[in-house]
Amino acid sequence: MAVVVALCLWVQEPGLAELLERFRSEAIAEREDAAKRLKEIGLPALAVLDRAAKDADSEVAERAALWPASSESRRSSAPAFSSGSSYNGDAMRKVSIIGVPLDLGADRRGVDMGPSALRVTGLAQRIRELGDDVRDTGDIDVPLPEECEVGDPHRKYAAAITQVCLELAERVYAAAKEGRTPVTLGGDHSLAMGSVAGIARRRKEQGEKIGLLWFDAHGDMNTPDSSPTGNVHGMPVAHILGMGDPGLAGIGGVKPKVLATNTCLVGIRDLDAREKQLIADSGVSVYTMKDIDRHGVSHVMEEAIDRALRGTSGMHVSFDIDSIDPGVARGTGTPKKGGLTYREAHLCMEMVADSKVLTSLDMVEINPILDNQNSTAELGAELILSALGKSIF
Repeated sequence: MAVVVALCLWVQEPGLAELLERFRSEAIAEREDAAKRLKEIGLPALAVLDRAAKDADSEVAERAALWPASSESRRSSAPAFSSGSSYNGDAMRKVSIIGVPLDLGADRRGVDMGPSALRVTGLAQRIRELGDDVRDTGDIDVPLPEECEVGDPHRKYAAAITQVCLELAERVYAAAKEGRTPVTLGGDHSLAMGSVAGIARRRKEQGEKIGLLWFDAHGDMNTPDSSPTGNVHGMPVAHILGMGDPGLAGIGGVKPKVLATNTCLVGIRDLDAREKQLIADSGVSVYTMKDIDRHGVSHVMEEAIDRALRGTSGMHVSFDIDSIDPGVARGTGTPKKGGLTYREAHLCMEMVADSKVLTSLDMVEINPILDNQNSTAELGAELILSALGKSIF
């Protein structure tokens, strides 16, 4: 009880004493119940009961440590990372939704329906319920593959993809210039060459740089020379860094758009042979699923965010839904077993929100054709909300 009283005096939060005492009582009750069950099956329960109060006080202390130091909401509490930001939690955030029904970057059709699938979840209204001002700017016009020339087989549909990305870069730039946070709904991952270009251009005007968190099962670091398929959705990171095809690398007039030292790939578990060497030579930070398994997703995210923010004023987050295990997110064209769990994915986005340095966000590669009752789009919408500040408590 001494722990509870001390914590209440320290926090000085009205009603906290009663709440912490309730936590303690519930914790003791849970352990007493466990002891009874042990006794029923003939195992010694005395040790469990003896430790009940101590364990309960420990649990109360852990919960109190997470309690905000004042009555302000979590959203307005001090940021976990110190850096410049497009949103600091002190005023209403302004969000622009931009749809990009692009499926030219991949062989498999269906991701062009991703923006609609995300909107069907009520995304805009759910963001408004966070207290944000939301403007949906509609979809960018994207030609069908049947209307385009494939062109060079080592960079299929590159001309059409470039045009789409140029328009997206303009929209993202305009939104950022108005003080809005651009949220791009894809579409395949090649669109990120446009979204990153737009925010990088705006920050460059302000004399600033951005970092990049790239969530994906794949590295997306191929170039036309290394790609085994010629699909551009496997090449955007390379071109964001200024490598590969000059036309794709020069989208938006900023090259490179992000420095390799501020680029972090998270959730990686499937790399092409030549791509591995490109990644190793580039200097980007790579956090594979092995790293997440060994060190935990919170440690990985702390390190990735720190690296993305070194010498930058914020970070762009590009989230490929295939970074999540297909057992949780089945509606994607390039699934790979062994990905992020539901809670790991949410924790990643919650930590992005806690950092308060999010400049812009992509949610890509959702394929409703391969989904079940729009569950993957619903997950995508949830993750967007988490990145924008929706919290459990």
